Amino acid sequence: MNKNELIAEVAKKAGLSKTDAGKAVDAFVEVVTGALKKGGDVRLVGFGTFKVTKRAASEGHNPRTGEKIKIAASKQPKFTAGKGLKDAVNK
Repeated sequence: MNKNELIAEVAKKAGLSKTDAGKAVDAFVEVVTGALKKGGDVRLVGFGTFKVTKRAASEGHNPRTGEKIKIAASKQPKFTAGKGLKDAVNK
């Protein structure tokens, strides 16, 4: 499902116009992104949790040349599915 399909489904389920559903989806993405940028997390009970994890610096290698390279430390957004979502997918 792409973003346009998601907006169409949200509009249909919520009884909104596609324009309003698009604004709602965009607002949700902005709010989650903002919370993660501030170092927080977003918990949706029964659905899952969006959070940021830290990835330590490491050493890798270039597969073409075999040369060793340093991979910088970074922050990674993660989503952990909640019990309700897991149960729904496995039915």
